[in-house]
Order: sequence, then structure tokens, then C-alpha cells
Amino acid sequence: MTIALMWEARAVAGRGDDLLAWVRRQEVAGAPVRREVLRAPQDRVLVITWWDAAYDADLPELPEPDGDLVTRAVHRWRFESVAGD
Repeated sequence: MTIALMWEARAVAGRGDDLLAWVRRQEVAGAPVRREVLRAPQDRVLVITWWDAAYDADLPELPEPDGDLVTRAVHRWRFESVAGD
């Protein structure tokens, strides 16, 4: 089964590049099948990692950035891949 972990944070206004740099420096323990980093308006950064694991597996995630870098707590979601039609 393939599981996708999504991690999304919103930087303090004008600090999107700092948050992006912080994310790129973070190592994820283990070896995800894939890792992708995306950005969006309003200084948002999204990280998606894909794992070959059970849905409820204990998987490593990125930590919370320092409070002076983000406007709120990180949002996290877990998804299970499903077969396409």
C-alpha cells in the first residue's frame, strides 16, 4: 500500500523563502519512495512524502518550524493511494 503524508505550513508574511529553505534542510528519517516540495501564494509551503507502508504505520514526519517562522501550527494529513479507473 502507498501512503502519502502531507505537511503544510504558512510562513510569517515575507518569510516564505526562509520557510522553504528550512524545509529543504530537514532530513526525513527512513527512505520515502518520493518527496516533493511545493510552494503557493501567501508564503505557504507543502511537503508530500510517499511511503510503502500500512495506513496506520508509524512514519517519520517533518517537525514544527520555530514559532517566529510560521503564522500557525503545521497542518498534516495522511492519504492512502487508490487504484485509478
